[in-house]
Amino acid sequence: MKLIENLKSHPALRNLFIFLSIVGPGIITGSVDNDAGGITTYSVAGAKYGYTLLWTLIPSFIALLAVQEMNARMGIVTGKGLADLIRENFGVKITFYIFIFLLVADVGNTATEFAGVAGSMNVLGISKYLSVPLAAVAVWILVVKGNYRLSEKIFLIFSVFLLSYVVSALLAKPDWSAIGAAIIAPRVQWNRDYISMVLGLVGTTVAPWMQFYMQSSVIEKGIKIGDYKFTIWDVVLGCIATVVVAFFIIVSCAATLHANGIQIEEAKDAASALRPLAGALASQLFAFGLFVASIFSATILPLATAFYVCEAFGFEAGIDKKFSDAPQFYSLFTAIILAGVVIILLPGAPLIEITIWTQVLNAILLPVVLICMMIIINKKEIMEEYTNNSLQNAVGWVTSIVLILLSSFLLITGSGLG
Repeated sequence: MKLIENLKSHPALRNLFIFLSIVGPGIITGSVDNDAGGITTYSVAGAKYGYTLLWTLIPSFIALLAVQEMNARMGIVTGKGLADLIRENFGVKITFYIFIFLLVADVGNTATEFAGVAGSMNVLGISKYLSVPLAAVAVWILVVKGNYRLSEKIFLIFSVFLLSYVVSALLAKPDWSAIGAAIIAPRVQWNRDYISMVLGLVGTTVAPWMQFYMQSSVIEKGIKIGDYKFTIWDVVLGCIATVVVAFFIIVSCAATLHANGIQIEEAKDAASALRPLAGALASQLFAFGLFVASIFSATILPLATAFYVCEAFGFEAGIDKKFSDAPQFYSLFTAIILAGVVIILLPGAPLIEITIWTQVLNAILLPVVLICMMIIINKKEIMEEYTNNSLQNAVGWVTSIVLILLSSFLLITGSGLG
């Protein structure tokens, strides 16, 4: 009773209390953007080009913020997931083909995340035949035996652990004046390799499955329109966290690998190469960050997939539901994890080809999902007075068009896919 009275008499305290009760979906979705594939992209960019590509994080932030805000607003206003809205507005046939391709892509994505678990633990001396099955079991228990509130708390802790990259970068003793110059006055190189890397960095910001997870998590948390302003802060903090982690990954690799002329192909290579250059602690922290990001995404990816497939076809879905209440949801979640684990543990599995084709499918699907979103969010019969205003439409369509062009370029040229 005393707490309620204090909240009424202190608006700032009340707002903080409300925000803390709402925080989660934006930060978690933003943090998952830094998955094994994203970390690899940032690591390669830092090793190859030093600090010169740090400026790309600014348009990346804008793109991520624009898309996540729209997802959150649609979820709060309609109380429906993006998959539901696509089925209702574009028909079952289109929905079926979209989600069949998304399902295939997400199985490949999940395998890539477990590859990140294997690679990071290998740097720390642990075999993939031990680390991957244990990680999969932990992920399954968290989702199937837990509930939304517990899972969200653990996901938020994972997000904080990603800040280990900050310490890893500081141990590398970067040149802060060069960093400032690279951001304020970037020197763009007009050659194919450089432009391809720029497109790859910005293009990794928004993945099709992220949009479905963001909207579903807002609904599952039960956020109402009256709390929309607090959700925006959650989204903004999530986008900031994403860019901060990406910034320090690039800085870490630029200050060590690029400075010593060392090139890499994967994030685990960066973790190994850091040891003689920045010390064992920097190497271990980098590997730990890769592990956390990989297991984090290996949880969220199949969860998001199970959410949107079940939503699209009218099955019950949600972490708070029992297995008997949502058998299709939990069965699909389990099947995706098993598929990802089996692919990684198969001797001679073509992981590079799987990663390439997964990115190709994402590049094909992203424009379709973005266009569907922009059409839906501007329908007054769905969003009422919460449709996009002129500024939001301008930002939304420009972001969508830019991401569509990036995806198309990567798809046509194969840039950044190998």
